[in-house]
Amino acid sequence: MLTLWGRTNSINVMKVLWVLDEIGMKYERKDAGMQFGVVDTPEYRAMNPNGRVPTIKDDDGTVLFESNTITRYLAARYGQPPLYPAYPPLRAKSEMWMDWQLSSLGDMTPVFWQLIRTPAEKRDMALVERSCKALETVWGIVDKHLADKRYLAGDEFTYGDIPVGCFVHRYLSLPIERPKLENLAAYYERLKQRPGYVKHVALPLT
Repeated sequence: MLTLWGRTNSINVMKVLWVLDEIGMKYERKDAGMQFGVVDTPEYRAMNPNGRVPTIKDDDGTVLFESNTITRYLAARYGQPPLYPAYPPLRAKSEMWMDWQLSSLGDMTPVFWQLIRTPAEKRDMALVERSCKALETVWGIVDKHLADKRYLAGDEFTYGDIPVGCFVHRYLSLPIERPKLENLAAYYERLKQRPGYVKHVALPLT
């Protein structure tokens, strides 16, 4: 049985939990990170030298860290079309958006940490304001892209929707002012029709 290390309120762990739900795979999850510790133990560092979550160990001994890599691996090894598209250009489009998440959504982190995990008296609201402004442009890209598409790679849900979809929930749930992004909002509603998204992602922010 696959083992997953990570706490459930980590956005990167959510990606893995969601894809596991999509492929219907049984797994064992072990709390790790932040208040749970574990990540600094020699045993964990031998698997993941970064000391972060998530990490997985498949039942054949394959060990992986980095959430988008794990998502790709699970979809490729155990998924079926359309989750893992058979047509290479569609796979490339899916992975393009996975890479886009890594390169373009960095401003989500300071906004989330300042407003959700930092006491009010210690918040850097100037940082929050700058980051929110940058995010308006970034999420505008997704909104425009979705004007004639149901999902990021086209009309069907693929593994490329998983990393970005996790951040969509976070962005639309943060206590901030946002521009009206109708296509993004409609995409969010479509994602909420997926049981794994509701179970593992579309939760109160903590």
